[in-house]
Amino acid sequence: MANYPSAKKRIRRDQRRTTINHARIGRARTFVRKVEKAIEDGDRALAAVALREAQPYLMSSVNKGLVHRNTAARRLSRLSARIKAMPA
Repeated sequence: MANYPSAKKRIRRDQRRTTINHARIGRARTFVRKVEKAIEDGDRALAAVALREAQPYLMSSVNKGLVHRNTAARRLSRLSARIKAMPA
C-alpha cells in the first residue's frame, strides 16, 4: 500500500482515469459494432453513415492514448473495404 501522499494521489488518479478509459473504449466498440451490424444487414447506406460517425471517435481515441494509431487505421480500413465490397 502507498505510504506517501503523492503515491496515494497517483492511485486515486489512476482509478479515475481507468474508469474513464474503459468507458471510452466501450463507446468505440459500440461505434464499430453499429458499422458491423449494418454490414451484416446488407444496408450499405447505413453502414457508410455509421462509419462516418465512428471514424472521428476512433481517431480521437488514438490522441487520448486508448488505441494505437495503426490499430485504429487498420480497423477503419477493413470496415471501409467491407462496405465498398457490398453490392450497391
